[in-house]
Amino acid sequence: MRFSKILWPLSLSASVLIGSMTLSIASTASAATPATTKQTGKSDARLVERQQYDRAQKALNSKSMAEYRQLVKKLQNYPLVPYLEYQDLSERLITLPKTEVERFFNRYPDSFLAERLTHRWLRTLAQRERWTDYRQFYDARLTDPELACLNLRARLATGDKTALDEVGALWNIEKAQSKACDPVFAEWRKAGRMTPELIWQRHLKVLKAGNNGMASYLSNLLPATEKPLALLLQQVNTNPRLLKQTSKFAKQSPQMKTVILHGLEKLARTNAKEALSLWRIYDAQQLFSDDDRNAIKYQIALRLLYQDHDAEAEKLVASTPNLNSIDLLEWLLRESLRKQNWEQVNEWLTRLPEDARATERWRYWQARTMEELGIKEINGETPMAIYNTVAPARSFYGFLAADKTGINYHLLDRPVVVSDEQVRAVENSQGMLRAREFLDRGNLSAATREFFYSARRMKPEQAAIAGRLAERWGWHRHGIQVMAEAQLWDELQVRFPIVYQDHVTKAAKQTSVNPLLIFAVARQESAFMHDAKSPAGAVGLMQLLPSTAKQTAQKSGMSFNAQDLIKPDKNIALGSRYLDYLLGVFDGNRILAAAAYNAGPSRVRQWMNKEKNAQLPYDVWIETIPFKETRGYVQNILSFSVIYAYRLGQETKFVTAEEANRTL
Repeated sequence: MRFSKILWPLSLSASVLIGSMTLSIASTASAATPATTKQTGKSDARLVERQQYDRAQKALNSKSMAEYRQLVKKLQNYPLVPYLEYQDLSERLITLPKTEVERFFNRYPDSFLAERLTHRWLRTLAQRERWTDYRQFYDARLTDPELACLNLRARLATGDKTALDEVGALWNIEKAQSKACDPVFAEWRKAGRMTPELIWQRHLKVLKAGNNGMASYLSNLLPATEKPLALLLQQVNTNPRLLKQTSKFAKQSPQMKTVILHGLEKLARTNAKEALSLWRIYDAQQLFSDDDRNAIKYQIALRLLYQDHDAEAEKLVASTPNLNSIDLLEWLLRESLRKQNWEQVNEWLTRLPEDARATERWRYWQARTMEELGIKEINGETPMAIYNTVAPARSFYGFLAADKTGINYHLLDRPVVVSDEQVRAVENSQGMLRAREFLDRGNLSAATREFFYSARRMKPEQAAIAGRLAERWGWHRHGIQVMAEAQLWDELQVRFPIVYQDHVTKAAKQTSVNPLLIFAVARQESAFMHDAKSPAGAVGLMQLLPSTAKQTAQKSGMSFNAQDLIKPDKNIALGSRYLDYLLGVFDGNRILAAAAYNAGPSRVRQWMNKEKNAQLPYDVWIETIPFKETRGYVQNILSFSVIYAYRLGQETKFVTAEEANRTL
């Protein structure tokens, strides 16, 4: 299928057209490159600065302050000087150098080091009980509960009694707060603000969090009349089957309802059918609010589905018209799709909240359901009309809908328009200069920290430039992440970089794997971070487990050691061969091979055997993959293959005729 290339015009000063891609940083990059002689001179000067910085760091560490000050004077334009100043200042905070601290904040506002210094400075001021100064320097944007408590203490110490109004929210949490909060909590409690209602609320929170010791402490703070109910709640938390002794729970009170609901929720985790049976008894016994009734039914229904009691869950949800939680209904929709019960699919679709029903996913399935049931139109829309509204999306469901309608895939490629001046401003900003210098010095963790701290505080057009800079520096994963966090979805050059192309081409020639699939897997697995490591132990661009890589190398007659996995050429070669093996196992079907690459071939065989009597269409099979991660993985691999075809100026089909015609 051909692509519908939607390219938005850019000013000539900020962009050039290269092939089928519009790049808005290319001319800036080339224009900013100095002549070779100037570049060499600049490099030599920077090398001298690095040497002086290292000497200054050594002098500071050894407390040779005269030498340090002499050296640092020569480094005023070096990007990492703030780190020396920070270290020097941090070691003298106990002397309360307020003027110097203010000067540092003024010189390096909104920087990573300024935030770090703020934390240390505020703790120093609190330690010295300099509460007026504390209030001056405190920033409400800080997400540190201890500093928030100290700020309330500062306000109280300087006569602001309204601070007591904000203590409850800090106290009423499921875990213990910092000891720094104790003086504030004590004054708050002395003022009569620690009410039985708040104690009961926190008692329930800490029980749900598994903090039984704190729960016992809190129950002792309750009035004598409420302690028995607190004890009963603790007993039910430990053994929810106590609810079978219904006479123990006959008292009518808000606290008793809490005990019953908590016990039912806890019981549902292990035996949802028993929880449902007891719920019917207690629903008749107690006067629960509609919100409470819907909340516990939701928990029970969800656990029924987890425990494969689909029929019971469907009956419970069907009998509760207001039970319209999206995750629950989507689970039921997938169960109905798996059974190909299209009438039930249609019914659950009508129950979805309007915003969920309007998503590409469920618009697509609405049209599919209408086709299966022979429904010509709903609310004036035919199935084909619905497909036509979904098809322009650059997404899994958009591409599915495009195949249904026969129209071209829409690849919206719309880089943010920026000027050369804007690019230079971002590139020469303090945070970016520090990030680049750390990168050049080989300190990747510090470089990453500075880069993201700066990029996350930028406006969208500045973030776009930061992402392009990251891509230019070889930080493909950073560029992808910045664009995602800034929701710059149409920056396709950065979001789908073409890197390691020679290795991919070579691996594709040595196997039967399409290069588009290799690119898609590498993009999904590691976002082209060559040394990426997952919690499960997978390594490298294509995220191979060492055991899988070793086995693949042996089958292919390749040498292998663990360090090979962080080498792009070796990782791509091994990953492609493993993909080739999976394609062989599943008769060349990319859908099944991609699912197996993520979840393992044995699981995919299990899923296929489970449905062997159903013979599901490919789109239904993908939608009903049991693992959410694998479901999204397969959808992304297919979609990314289309996007990479566009990026490489090729044509491709989203799903091949063989894949579309095979039932799974």
